[in-house]
Amino acid sequence: MCLIALNIGQHPDYPLILAANRDEFHARPTQAAHWWPDKPDILGGRDLQAGGAWLALHRNGRFATVTNFRDAARSSPMLLSRGHLVTGFLESRMEPRDYLETIRGSAYAGFNLIVGTINEVAYLSNREEGTRALAPGTYGLSNALLDGPWHKVERSKAELASLVTRREIDESRLLRMMDDRGKAPVAEVETGHLDFEKAHAITAPFIVTPDYGTRCTTIVLADKNGNWRFTERRFDPTGRQAGESKFSFGP
Repeated sequence: MCLIALNIGQHPDYPLILAANRDEFHARPTQAAHWWPDKPDILGGRDLQAGGAWLALHRNGRFATVTNFRDAARSSPMLLSRGHLVTGFLESRMEPRDYLETIRGSAYAGFNLIVGTINEVAYLSNREEGTRALAPGTYGLSNALLDGPWHKVERSKAELASLVTRREIDESRLLRMMDDRGKAPVAEVETGHLDFEKAHAITAPFIVTPDYGTRCTTIVLADKNGNWRFTERRFDPTGRQAGESKFSFGP
């Protein structure tokens, strides 16, 4: 149940503002954000089970992030890892939407993918037809389609839009925004195959349960001069901070 809040082209100093929570089982092996030794121009955390990434940057000013799609379809072991969609874009020289057009969606389990640069951002899900170029504005993404009407998506979008309007953008405020542990009203909870307690817990922007929850929050800021700042704050199963890494690079 990952969460991404994204603002494009509406702040005078930061044409790209991204705040994301990665929600995952605590037992899944993961590396903290770092410059990858085998791909030294890529910065991001790494999933050690499948080898891909959920959110990463390239030193040349490209970014990509992916979320799973929550649906009833069973995943096949024959499907490709969604995390490689991220590195595929970062290592390409294609324009964002052109890259998305090359992806064979049926080769993957359900996904949402956002890729871009300071100047162009695009979105693809293999649960709807076509690609989308994202115009200036504020967007929210979790594990349904872009801007799906989920409590956590609407709540985070509204707060990010407010911070942009008030010109109160910095890492500290964005980290606090993503540390929102407020759950949806009980009447809005969809249990599906989950018990009610867990289904209610995952409606919060920041999830805390013993076995599954928000593993890290990542803030990405790209300024008008092409400089990038990347902050990753990590959490233990109780929701307490367990580490933090900061990186910056420019043209």
